[in-house]
Amino acid sequence: MSQRRTADATPHAASLIEGMRDFGYTLSTAMADVIDNSITAGAGLVQILADTISDAPWIAIVDDGAGMSEHELIEAMRPGSRNPLDPRECHDLGRFGLGLKSASFSQCRQLTVATRKDGVTSVATWDLDEVSRTNRWEVLLEDDTSDAPGIDRIGATGTVVIWRKLDRLAASYRHDGTKRSAEINAALAEAEQHLRLCFHRYMEGTRPQLRLILNDRKLSPIDPFASANKATQIDDEELLSLANGTVVTQTFTVPHHSRMSKMEWEEVGGPEGHLRSQGFYIYRERRLIIAGGWLGLARATELTKLSRVRVDIPNTMDADWKIDVRKASAQMPPMVRERLRKIVERMQGTSKRTYQRRGRKLVDQANLPLWSRFQKDGAIIYRPNGDHPAIAGFMSSLPEEFQHGFRTCITLLGAGLPVGALHADMLGAAESVEADPAEFVDIAESVEQAVRTLLSTGMAGKDVVNALCSVEPLHRHRDSVRQLIEDIVEG
Repeated sequence: MSQRRTADATPHAASLIEGMRDFGYTLSTAMADVIDNSITAGAGLVQILADTISDAPWIAIVDDGAGMSEHELIEAMRPGSRNPLDPRECHDLGRFGLGLKSASFSQCRQLTVATRKDGVTSVATWDLDEVSRTNRWEVLLEDDTSDAPGIDRIGATGTVVIWRKLDRLAASYRHDGTKRSAEINAALAEAEQHLRLCFHRYMEGTRPQLRLILNDRKLSPIDPFASANKATQIDDEELLSLANGTVVTQTFTVPHHSRMSKMEWEEVGGPEGHLRSQGFYIYRERRLIIAGGWLGLARATELTKLSRVRVDIPNTMDADWKIDVRKASAQMPPMVRERLRKIVERMQGTSKRTYQRRGRKLVDQANLPLWSRFQKDGAIIYRPNGDHPAIAGFMSSLPEEFQHGFRTCITLLGAGLPVGALHADMLGAAESVEADPAEFVDIAESVEQAVRTLLSTGMAGKDVVNALCSVEPLHRHRDSVRQLIEDIVEG
């Protein structure tokens, strides 16, 4: 029997630590990963400080958590400091013991952590240029804290994570201070939105568990479910007990945009709009992992963009859900997928009805719309309503030899409806598409013709107002139409 042999395969420090920079973090997800550690340490206040205008910009994240001893700090700076299979406390947002290092290295070449516990301040630094030079897994322990940004914000206990040598941020503008500053500020603005959403459940309520401050400005949470809006439809929680924990789901149908302020609507929709923000919101210990998307269980459509499903999982199910290092992606276990498929089918009907109830008024012939909507060979056709009194009345006033030409023009108008452009404009932003807000003076002549036509049929003035003003373009001009009727009747 051959003798078993071994060989030393310790990773080369310079190679591996450079590879840790490319796990796919953005500034947003990197900052969230660092704040995870603050929450795990019991922090109630996290301050983000940034110098974006100097020749050597930096970012610091300060918390008032429990802090660390020097020994604990060294362990925290060790790549892979925790085994992901080890049991964790229920409030622990970490997993691999890589987050602090991989998130930080994705943004900078110099990571400094200063921490205070039991009256003792400890400081350690990873400098990737130094590791590249020595090829050693050696972290620098420092005694001088005078040049550590944000360390003056630490109280009796706490930690500050400092990123310097920000080579990944605005790398293209390394030698242009103005453009570099603008690029970093833009990335910080995007990160701000992400953090307000990612940790919103920690930040909500009259006594929030977490306060986030960015350059001395308090951040407010973004609730993707608009839970505080009275028009939001909220179902009861449903529990699914599995071997490694319980999955809790709750469904929401956010209100139609007419029931929300513009700012609230835009925040709930996020930077990519409501079409992209519908779907599942998966939380691990109340921290958002996935924001939106149906994960293959349904298609994102305009009629279902009000649908949201909140899914809560414990950190004991990390392996089942295949939570990645960045805590930014997950995969549903088969049993959960089948349960959620039924929830999706049920709740999408609610979202569709919310839009369809509002849409039926637009095709109610009793309201005299200018456009008729009907189905033909499975397609939905929109055509100018030739029976509308404004159109029919004007055509009847024309000499007979001109009526055919007028009818042809109306048909051409309907056939030229820019369906493709409407599809593109309404994709995820239907609420921004509006009819031309015509002033009454511009359409008064046509309105007068319609009013006279309807009055001639014996319709009462009040009924004429209701018929004409129930839909656009006269919905906003009810008083003007009422005055016009009075003038015609008195005249």
